[in-house]
Amino acid sequence: MHQRLGHTGGDPHLVRLRERLEAIRTRSEKSTSWHSAGRYLSRLVNREGYVPVNTRISREDLEFLTGARDEVIALTDLALRLLELHQPRDAGGISSDPTHLSRRCRACMWRWPCPTFRIIDESAPR
Repeated sequence: MHQRLGHTGGDPHLVRLRERLEAIRTRSEKSTSWHSAGRYLSRLVNREGYVPVNTRISREDLEFLTGARDEVIALTDLALRLLELHQPRDAGGISSDPTHLSRRCRACMWRWPCPTFRIIDESAPR
């Protein structure tokens, strides 16, 4: 469900950020998913809390694993900061239904839930 950002307008900060995010996506897509292996390996945890693994790791997997932890933390921090900015607030005004007051995002002023919140909500793993 990857969508490209719109035209950057030549903004060097936006270009740099887009390139960094696309590089993370590219490294992730080239690496092997450990989803099914993780279920199997979790049953092999020894008394010390480790799983002895003897495997071949591709160059793409190694490149991905090298930065994955820091990249996930950075992207999670980004999402949390966006959630701090994009929160609902009372839009004011008079409502005919006091139980369903009109709310808007305090950052972008779109009707709540705003597009930014919806995108983060849809993108977060469940």
